[in-house]
Amino acid sequence: MEKHLLFKRFGGKRLHLGVCGSIAAFKVADLVHRWQDTGAAVSATLTEAASKFVTPLTFEALGASPVYRAMFSGEAPFEHLEPGQTAHAMVIAPATADIMARLAHGRACDMLSAQALAFDGPVVIAPAMNPRMWQNPATQDNAALLRERGFIFVGPDSGLVACHDEGQGRLADLRLIYLAGLKALTPQDMEGETVMVTLGPTRETWDDVRFWTNGSTGTMGASIAVAAWLRGAEVHAVCGPLGAEGLWLPDDPAFHRHDVVSAAQMLEKSSEIWPSATMGVFTAAVADFRPVPYGGGKFKKDKAADGLHVDFLPNADILRTLAEERSEGQVVVGFAAEAVPDADALAAAVQYKLSYKGADMIVGNRIADGFGRASNRVYVADVQGREEQWPDMAKPQVAWKILDWARTLAV
Repeated sequence: MEKHLLFKRFGGKRLHLGVCGSIAAFKVADLVHRWQDTGAAVSATLTEAASKFVTPLTFEALGASPVYRAMFSGEAPFEHLEPGQTAHAMVIAPATADIMARLAHGRACDMLSAQALAFDGPVVIAPAMNPRMWQNPATQDNAALLRERGFIFVGPDSGLVACHDEGQGRLADLRLIYLAGLKALTPQDMEGETVMVTLGPTRETWDDVRFWTNGSTGTMGASIAVAAWLRGAEVHAVCGPLGAEGLWLPDDPAFHRHDVVSAAQMLEKSSEIWPSATMGVFTAAVADFRPVPYGGGKFKKDKAADGLHVDFLPNADILRTLAEERSEGQVVVGFAAEAVPDADALAAAVQYKLSYKGADMIVGNRIADGFGRASNRVYVADVQGREEQWPDMAKPQVAWKILDWARTLAV
């Protein structure tokens, strides 16, 4: 699991996973571990067809409890009602055309369809089937009806399926299904908000192969962007170059990823988005300077036998620029990575930047405590005079606390 997606804050919550008969059934067993890692409890139901692909024992061995089987196969008389009484959200993955038809038309002829019809919480459906089955008008009508009734759909994706047909019908990325389950458990306390997050480094080109940059991974900003989306906000993530491996972010109508390279491009894109945002969280490690370009081609080392001298020009301060341009009610959160010796020096640097940048809140860390790491130890201060030192925590946990704090600053 990517470190920016592991939100360990779902203790006391329970998800119920429904598994239908599809070759994709073997994939979803991994979801049990992923949700449990967040603190959530997981139960599961396998349809008779699903048990032809994977066994109930697989899910029991992974920690799902209870694991329901066919109707009337257990000792308890009301197993078809239990998830509705104990779980906070349900995810059906993979969801077949058959289960969608049953739910759309109110049929409760097996354990899973009965449990789903008796469930009054949020239900996530992740379809997986042959592309022709997905495109069949009956399936499309059933999907439309379920959406109208409030069922949450994730996918299906397009591509090559198990039978070697190609088209829309593949099970969605497990990471998106995992997050959809967490979102179904999360109070939508940021619904109606539009949050812009800048993240990662910028890359300032010198010649056709060389550039000036830094080692920011974008993990802190990605954690904040995903946390805001989980809480119901529409999110715009303005991402600097994040290396060859990239950084996975949700593909969702309410999550917009904007990839940029240089500080100038980041400012341009952020300036375009900012007027419609209610909150800006500026985590990006923007290069303060850019080299004066050498020009086209590759600089040859024999041209600088006695050493190389490169001139630099200042880049615009994105945080300060957009803070000055904000409208009433917009909240500005800035970050400061400081090369300081101790906590007192960090606090002084953060207080200075809080005033100089014109932000509502500054989150600061010593470079050794957060830069390039999966966790962060931060000092936080705001314009209302509040300040706190937080212990070392995983960045998704820091992200959630930052949003909790920033929401109190909204006018």
